[in-house]
Amino acid sequence: MRGALTFAESVGGDVAVSVDRISVFLLAENCLLREALARFFRKKEDIDVVGAIPYSPSALATLSAARPDVALFDSPAIALTGPRVVSQLRHAQEKTKAIMVGMEQDEAMFLSAVGEGVVGYVLKDASATEIIRVVRAVAAGEAVCPPCFSLSLFQCAAQEISFLTNRRDKTQFGLTRREQQLIGLIRMGLTNKEIGSRLNLSEQTVKNHIHRALRKAGASDRSEIVEKCRAVEMPRPGLG
Repeated sequence: MRGALTFAESVGGDVAVSVDRISVFLLAENCLLREALARFFRKKEDIDVVGAIPYSPSALATLSAARPDVALFDSPAIALTGPRVVSQLRHAQEKTKAIMVGMEQDEAMFLSAVGEGVVGYVLKDASATEIIRVVRAVAAGEAVCPPCFSLSLFQCAAQEISFLTNRRDKTQFGLTRREQQLIGLIRMGLTNKEIGSRLNLSEQTVKNHIHRALRKAGASDRSEIVEKCRAVEMPRPGLG
């Protein structure tokens, strides 16, 4: 947050009230939603709207320059895939927290958003007041999702904990977790270029990881190492 701003409120006399103001940036494709939320936010004493624009090639630079506490997105195609703005923002600016608004009740989309770094997820039937609540909670360091997705999060966490607990015993060939993850993606039929795009790695970095994994496993090619590791529990690539 940008710090405390003191203002006077007249209720039977002047009373000084200290409010932590939250800076919010709206990167939303839906013009009606964008303008309506901007107007609603500007009526709140604890929120500053520091930007409200649709996506363009320069949008990420504009958003980063504003250094908001919270950024709101309404387009999975912009935020999570395509330009993957949330992932770029997470790597470039750790301070800003991402919220998706106007979303469908889609578990796969929700988990994809979490994997990209979203910490607030609001369904399309939420009221403006509910969105305000999520913005304030996320700005305060909380993560917020609809109750219908809570079980999915617990199940993913349980699977990850199980993997972390057992990987020392189950891992073969001395493969690192990244190398195991890459082999899991190879099993899905992804090319080095596609793996690099999925994990935000250069194609050469992917090649280097795979080469080391082949050497450790004593495998001559990608197909052989997949076969050698088929019995090994791999981390699920979708959330990596």
